[in-house]
Amino acid sequence: MILVDTHAHLYLNEFSTDLDQVIESAKANDVKYLLLPNIDSSTIPAMNQVVSMHPEICFPMIGLHPTSVKENYKNELAIVHHYVEQGGYLAIGEIGIDLYWDKSFEKEQLYTFRYQVELAKEYHLPLAIHTRSSMDVTLDLIEELNDGSLSGVFHCFSGTYEEAVRIIDNGFKLGIGGVITFKNSGLDKVIEHIALEDLLLETDSPYLTPSPNRGLRNECAYILNIAQKVAEVKKTTLEHVAEVTTENALKIFQFVNSVSGK
Repeated sequence: MILVDTHAHLYLNEFSTDLDQVIESAKANDVKYLLLPNIDSSTIPAMNQVVSMHPEICFPMIGLHPTSVKENYKNELAIVHHYVEQGGYLAIGEIGIDLYWDKSFEKEQLYTFRYQVELAKEYHLPLAIHTRSSMDVTLDLIEELNDGSLSGVFHCFSGTYEEAVRIIDNGFKLGIGGVITFKNSGLDKVIEHIALEDLLLETDSPYLTPSPNRGLRNECAYILNIAQKVAEVKKTTLEHVAEVTTENALKIFQFVNSVSGK
């Protein structure tokens, strides 16, 4: 069985003292591939270092996170563009719109999102999209910019069935993380009606730790708990969830040519 964590911030300080053990624990739980979304220019060196230390399992993305969009956003976008041109990144991410904490840079966030979507189109890369208090505006932009070539994932999906359908209709997958294990989240009721072929698994480590480990630092090994919950909701086997979601991740992100026999 092979599982993929399609969203893990392993380069953050929370993993500075035991990263090797975290990765070995993931492997022991059949999590064989870890996809790392970027945050901003300050995290690129650490992310690239993790990838260089563990190239067989860790694969990087490049992008500017919406909460990092500040006065210097154009300089940040130039840095993203530079690394996209260099190559070696499997997606543009983590990008998006976040209007939960602070709306003072909403206009700049919209510009930044458009810019990075256009980069994805130009370089034929998928997107890892973050939305918080912004699902409608984000989907409106995707529908406006989508020329049929866009693909990727709406990371940390916790929306409605109608939003899920809209995302899928635009060629994107739903990133399912620890929220599906939370009592009364309601996400299980939505996913019950969504095909496995439209789902990806993710932890968002070190955040959003799934039950039964809530309150602890999230780790890639806990993708197993998420997969088990999805299997329960979909009334299927863990092995089937692993097979389908891993194939989904491979098709979207193309981080290896094949996972068969690995």
